[in-house]
Amino acid sequence: MFAALRCIELGLKPIVLERGRDVRARRRDLAAINKEQLVNPDSNYCFGEGGAGTYSDGKLYTRATKRGDVGRVLRRLVQHGATPDILVDAHPHIGTNKLPAVVQALREAIVEAGGEVRFDTKVTDLLLENNHLRGIVTATGEAVEADATILATGHSARDIYELLHHRGVLIEAKPFALGVRVEHPQALIDQAQYRRADRGLLPAASYSLVHQTEVGGQQRGVFSFCMCPGGFIVPAATAPGEVVVNGMSPSRRDSRFANSGIVAAVELADLDVARYGALAGLHFQQEIEQRACQAAGGTQRAPAQLLGDFLKRKTSADLLETSYQPGLVSVAMDDVLGPALAERLRQGFQDFGRKIPGYATNAAQIVGVESRTSSPVRIPRDKDTLQHPVVTGLFPCGEGAGYAGGIVSAAMDGERCAEAAMALMKR
Repeated sequence: MFAALRCIELGLKPIVLERGRDVRARRRDLAAINKEQLVNPDSNYCFGEGGAGTYSDGKLYTRATKRGDVGRVLRRLVQHGATPDILVDAHPHIGTNKLPAVVQALREAIVEAGGEVRFDTKVTDLLLENNHLRGIVTATGEAVEADATILATGHSARDIYELLHHRGVLIEAKPFALGVRVEHPQALIDQAQYRRADRGLLPAASYSLVHQTEVGGQQRGVFSFCMCPGGFIVPAATAPGEVVVNGMSPSRRDSRFANSGIVAAVELADLDVARYGALAGLHFQQEIEQRACQAAGGTQRAPAQLLGDFLKRKTSADLLETSYQPGLVSVAMDDVLGPALAERLRQGFQDFGRKIPGYATNAAQIVGVESRTSSPVRIPRDKDTLQHPVVTGLFPCGEGAGYAGGIVSAAMDGERCAEAAMALMKR
């Protein structure tokens, strides 16, 4: 969306193709996941207007300050309905309750300025001739030609990775991270961080944790990811037969629960690259997500275990109340994660328990699996032109291509790709 807006500023006419639905229609698909446990593979928490960011916590903190104008991204969000507080807060966030309206306003600005946004439009093939991309083909067979194509699909569009691989477009396996969501009572985190469970006027407390682990002579980091104070856990699967969890918070962060991804680094050495090549990380993700679904009964209920029991390798007799609407099933999480990944997480949790009193106990539970932290695939591009090094006219962009890690960095990358597309057309 930020690429499209920047295109308009540069005098170009963007056509945005969205496989999912607009935010209003998308709400019904999210309700179906939560209440009926039905996953629409084209419209869910990852696919639809605004992508995964629309139904996220809306965290806007970024360390990618050299990639573009962070202030411009924040100001554009404020212009389209975000609170002005994000311009001054040290760790700004919008909140999952406010993001849909902001995203809808961004889309309306694109359309009012002469751009197009087409929903329910899935890309299924490429108009590829002699290593030049001149457009795409949709599921209905329509060919959409363009002078430049910005590929900004997000990190979960597995069919696009498979399409590129099938069509011989160079892609690469890349490291990522995978683990679980851990859920605590927010009062426990408040007590640990503020030394008082009743925080008064203070905001819901958060944390950031990291630990270096060693399993089988291999060192890997374990760290907290997308910590959501006063938030809730949501089902983020993009296809039936898999269970994926994510976390988010409303703007007031007023839930009774705190949750965070706790994930371990997955390096290329941990993957079966010899068998799967560039798609090795994707297959690794998929296998664990499918095991999670099978272990919990084949619906969107998620496998879970009390944290203290996980550390003791003991299946939990009972689980705690949860913010995860589809519900939990008690399982031995080692069976879902595999021995190496489970042991890394165990070492990380043991260290985190030493840092935060009460953290690594049965007052908390782990919910699986947090597997969509970042793309397991990188689509290479030239560092100067931002074009694919082999296929001209193709601009890999954002999280799905491996060049961003959140809303702000993805927005800045979208703007850069729009500018690069303009530079191509001027030549």
